[in-house]
Amino acid sequence: MARKFKLPYKYEMHLHYLLFYHVFFSMFFTWYILNFGGDSYGYWKFGMEQVIIRDPTWMKYWGESTKFILWLCYIPSQVLGLGYLTGNILFGFLGFIGIRYIFVMVADLFPANHSVLNIPLFPTVFYFLNLHFWSAGVGKDAISFWGIAWFLFALQNYRSRWWQGLIALFFVYMARPHMGLALLSGAGIAILLGSEIKPTIKIVLGSAALVGAVYLSSSTLESLRLEDFSLETLEEFSGTKVRDLSTGNVGSGVNLASYSWPVKLFTYMFRPLFVDAHNIVSFFSSFENALYLWLSFFIYRNWTPEAIRDMPLFIKAGMITFIPVTLAFMNSLSNLGIVMRMKNMTMIYFLLFCFFLIAYNKHLRILRAQEKIRYYQRREEIIEAKKRAAAP
Repeated sequence: MARKFKLPYKYEMHLHYLLFYHVFFSMFFTWYILNFGGDSYGYWKFGMEQVIIRDPTWMKYWGESTKFILWLCYIPSQVLGLGYLTGNILFGFLGFIGIRYIFVMVADLFPANHSVLNIPLFPTVFYFLNLHFWSAGVGKDAISFWGIAWFLFALQNYRSRWWQGLIALFFVYMARPHMGLALLSGAGIAILLGSEIKPTIKIVLGSAALVGAVYLSSSTLESLRLEDFSLETLEEFSGTKVRDLSTGNVGSGVNLASYSWPVKLFTYMFRPLFVDAHNIVSFFSSFENALYLWLSFFIYRNWTPEAIRDMPLFIKAGMITFIPVTLAFMNSLSNLGIVMRMKNMTMIYFLLFCFFLIAYNKHLRILRAQEKIRYYQRREEIIEAKKRAAAP
């Protein structure tokens, strides 16, 4: 893929490094789940109490959310008898493909790089622990991350990849119906607001996204066991989730119900920080969250209509998806471990949004400086020409 997009050799090598790096995290993920527990092992060994099926067969597990992951695991786990580590590597490979899609688009579409403490953001951000850890094992996280990245990769060049977008949306919706609905809605809004799409195509694609969102909304309500999307219903649903995750058995729980909206938003986006770290994963996550917080300070200074206009379509769609998902999750999650896991699906697009704003304005400053240099060079050439013409 790197050669197809004519990326420099050093970026091609980084993709190889990232592959081995991701396989390592699949092994680390296996060790972590076996020692500290998690839903992932229940998916592979079919020990999920939420789904109990008598006389199980493959197609009896067909369905959305948890049942879909069990359906994916059935043949490799129950028929082929593959081990849990192998399952994590298989799911982790899909997660790596998602990382590769985002990596290639950033390398191809970003106008400049940016450094923090003399460390270039690209490709450094693609070595972040959370980006790999939560997409390296069996579960909804790897499928959702891969599907979202694949969908946005297809959206960036929708003329030739539209069919890939449909397949990707299917996997995202089946793994997490609410994420599929948010992703389709975000893509529709990004298409309507984008300037790079012709009006006729914009109407067609926007209408298709609207119809798809309406169609998926009913089954999304059913999967979430909600009657409608009213504010009252959503607040009741959020309150239930907060109570479920604020019990004394939750080691990394926070009293989210007592927080104001700004503090809830800060908690979701930028915690855990170093003072919250309760294990090695949350400790390394603190470095990432500190960078997210630092980059967010640059949004106002680098926010320009031109930057938004020229922003790649995949970042627009990813960011528009990120906003409602963040508003929903910050009101329903009160466990920092689950916060890290859930925001991994979309937080990379917030980071790339900040990164692009900085890189775009940096690129404009470079262009203006080059134009100024050319102006003075032409001015000197004119002055020299006049001197030679005036000389006897």
